[in-house]
Amino acid sequence: MRDLYNRPVINHRPKNFWLTAVALLAIQVTLALTMVHRESLTFDEDDHMFAGYMMWKAADYGLNPEHPPLVKLLATIPILAGDLWVPPPLHHQFFKTEAYLNGRDWLARNDGGRQHLVFKMRVSAELLAIGLCLFVFLATREWFGDAAGLIALTLVVFDPNVLAHSALVTTDIGVSCFFVAAIWTFYRFATRPTLIRLLFVGVATGLLLATKHSGILIGPMFVSLIAWEVLTAPGLERKRIALRLTGGFFAIVVLSVFVLWCFYGFRYAARPAGMTFSPSIARYAAPLPHFESTSVVAVSRLHLLPESYLVGLIDVKRAAADYPTFLLGKVYPHGQWDYFPFVILIKTTLGMLLLLILATFATVTGKLTRRRELFYTLAPPILYLAVAMMAGMNIGVRHLLPMYAFAIIFAAAATVALAGTDRRWAILCSALVAAHIVSSLLVFPNEIAYANEAWGGPRNVHNLLSDANVDWGQQLLQVKQWQDRHPDQECWFAYFARPEIDPGVYGIRCHALPTLDTQYLGGADVIPPSISGAVLISAGDLSGCEWPSGQVNPYRSFQPLHPDLTIDDSVFVYQGTFAVPEISAVSRAQQSQALLAKRQSGPALVLAREAVVTAPGNLFAEKALGDAAAAVDDKETAETAWQAAIQTAQHLESGAQSSYIPELESKIKRLSARNE
Repeated sequence: MRDLYNRPVINHRPKNFWLTAVALLAIQVTLALTMVHRESLTFDEDDHMFAGYMMWKAADYGLNPEHPPLVKLLATIPILAGDLWVPPPLHHQFFKTEAYLNGRDWLARNDGGRQHLVFKMRVSAELLAIGLCLFVFLATREWFGDAAGLIALTLVVFDPNVLAHSALVTTDIGVSCFFVAAIWTFYRFATRPTLIRLLFVGVATGLLLATKHSGILIGPMFVSLIAWEVLTAPGLERKRIALRLTGGFFAIVVLSVFVLWCFYGFRYAARPAGMTFSPSIARYAAPLPHFESTSVVAVSRLHLLPESYLVGLIDVKRAAADYPTFLLGKVYPHGQWDYFPFVILIKTTLGMLLLLILATFATVTGKLTRRRELFYTLAPPILYLAVAMMAGMNIGVRHLLPMYAFAIIFAAAATVALAGTDRRWAILCSALVAAHIVSSLLVFPNEIAYANEAWGGPRNVHNLLSDANVDWGQQLLQVKQWQDRHPDQECWFAYFARPEIDPGVYGIRCHALPTLDTQYLGGADVIPPSISGAVLISAGDLSGCEWPSGQVNPYRSFQPLHPDLTIDDSVFVYQGTFAVPEISAVSRAQQSQALLAKRQSGPALVLAREAVVTAPGNLFAEKALGDAAAAVDDKETAETAWQAAIQTAQHLESGAQSSYIPELESKIKRLSARNE
């Protein structure tokens, strides 16, 4: 039997087909909402939420431009009816600083730690997870049959990485949803071109672009699919197909850009009238390579794309260039090409990994034969993974979720193909699907920290990976429960998302230990050289994943210690008395810098001297002393301190030295010029 496109149908529709599909979707919603109900805000959510609210209320697209509007607008629909307090704009502030700090204060004032508003917005964001599951199901069903569609739906519903991010107000599930939608609708257009199908592709692609900047990868994906269609067409048909699909491609570009402009209200300027965007596009693009910088500036001058969208493209490039990587227990100053292959091996269930191996076997041996559908299934994720490996932004499996969606389709197709050839294959594939489900449910509801059993599971993942792979700041409700059980115990808390999220809003009353972000935004306490009680350290701070080098991580002395308790596999509790000179020095150095920013150079100098005495040779203490001494015109002390900081930095890995030495040398040169 063959279908409308002359393809062999390899299976019959399972009994209760649609009822099973609806039940699986209901399970996905239940699992996702149960999970996020117990999770505090993750690192980026308050930023997204506040930006979305301000888009609706003030048409302000200048907050959080590093992500396009779709998810933020969708998530904030349920809270628009309320009259919420809005903090005043932070004029002339860097856009990320304004969005994070005002977003934090906005939620703290309107929602506190109750998370009533947060949960409403997460429920709305869950619609994109339902969409992802549906598109995976529909694409698989059309490409490989009804049974494969149900298997793919089962795999995506229980996938731990998809579950972990399903109902969060972030962009990774949304971009995965619309990648699958765009590829599937393009397939339908390529196999039977009609105007309405072309329209569907254009809308799906526009929604993709409006969700995340990585959506622009759909362009080369479409080109590869067009090349396949042309090269595999009969000789006499190639020219006609090439013209038709090329013309369709340009129509899709126009339609999708139109949809993108819709989400920005057809307005170029990022900020409303009377407000300026800080910094300008030209200034923000300046550090990029010359061709990229001039191209973005030219597009902005012609107003071909919204200002906010262009800033986001620049931000993606700049962030990838500067972001450190934590992999297998080591901090690297830049991205590592093998990061995502290791992430796949660690964060994917063993059942899914083995299904993918079987799928490769089925393809190579000819048991899985639908060449066109296989190309549509495999070309997009391979291209996506290749770009991810080269991009240098190594912060989590969430950036691979579009690839996971297509991998699930591939695994489901092979499962049906193999099961149809031999009963033993059917038993093996069924066992692997069951193993995938069980492995995911065993860690529920702590899916963010998932790692498969071969790597030690969630208890060991913090030794291998960090950031959103294990610790995205989601544990505050559980930390509060711990503190309620120990009401009289003094505690010290290194929280990965501080100060973008304030634990105090959730009723947590621990001393605030310094983080990398408190270095720039404040929020840490001055810490004594020795502390007693309970020391709580987030996995991100314990690993030092945000520092350019593990050697400057002030919490490295805790790494060899065995914690007395672990909260959600990502906050580690140490009981006792601890000498913490590095932490103390960093806290004083940060406070010194904060006082300098307020032009209180005398108190800043006192704190900087204390930092150097507490931890001689500490890079941040020496730098702070140099800055404070220069502010009071003590040039000799300033130069000596900066030189000491340079000597310390010279012992770091070569890639990490550039994060500190050029700035310090520039300070010394400017000081020398003042003396002449």
